[in-house]
Amino acid sequence: MSDGFDLGWGEEDEPDQTADTLTAVDTGRSQKQEASQAKAIAERVAAAVEEVRPGLDKIPDPVEPDGEGALTPEEEKRFADCNAGIDLHTTAWFMLGKSLDTVATGRLFRATPHKLEPERCYETIEEWAEVEKGISVSRCSQLRAAWDIGEILTARGYEPNPGQVREIVPVKKALSRNAAIAVYVLVADTWGKDKVTAERLRNTVKMLPGDLKLDEDEDVDALARTIKGVLVEELQPPVSRAIPPAVTRAVDQTAIKIADALNRPRIPRSEVTLRLMEAFADPKDTTVYEAVLARMKKAEKEAKKAARKPLE
Repeated sequence: MSDGFDLGWGEEDEPDQTADTLTAVDTGRSQKQEASQAKAIAERVAAAVEEVRPGLDKIPDPVEPDGEGALTPEEEKRFADCNAGIDLHTTAWFMLGKSLDTVATGRLFRATPHKLEPERCYETIEEWAEVEKGISVSRCSQLRAAWDIGEILTARGYEPNPGQVREIVPVKKALSRNAAIAVYVLVADTWGKDKVTAERLRNTVKMLPGDLKLDEDEDVDALARTIKGVLVEELQPPVSRAIPPAVTRAVDQTAIKIADALNRPRIPRSEVTLRLMEAFADPKDTTVYEAVLARMKKAEKEAKKAARKPLE
């Protein structure tokens, strides 16, 4: 006689079935949780991708201003969206140039059948870009020549735009890429990083001597200092060894005053020059020396200011 209820189980079979059932329930619940988590992650990823996705549909439609003066919050949002679209153009411009250059360098177009003459493949990057992408030969060349300058300037913390970079591409072709970047750095150092314009770059490039020689392996910052020194020297007026007539007249008039003070009929200009030279070289009394030094510093400062003005 049994001490307890007889449920009719075998000693091993039924408990194993219960365990399997519980495991199946746990597994199903876990799979549902994982599926739910995966779906939530996918939705967050899709939302993040959508937020950063560029697209014409994200640019506000043109509308009349809401009023005069300060922008409304809605206008501020439209303005920010449009600025982002404009900034994207700069990045896209350099990306386009790099892509074209990569396709050209590796001749990756060589196995693509010509759209208009399918019996043959494209022979040049210019042909492929013009027929397949609608990019003219001249623009293709511009893009390929400029992208690396834009990439390096961006890595250095500048914000170049295509119009600015186009102005210094001739320097890259004539001298080196580092020289072109140095011109941009020079203009940025002179006026400020946010004050660089295509016009200022163009004017700077125009002032570079045609026979300028630079070490293409030299550091960009060193090249910028070298170019600055060259431009300052180029803009300096030639030093005339002749004494300007106005100075000569002023010396003669002052010499008359000295003659009157000494009760002498006249003071020869040669004597005035001698006494000035003696006073200038006098180690015990540096009054004249200090006066000459001050005048020379002032003249140098004005010359540097004049060197900067034509760049504006």
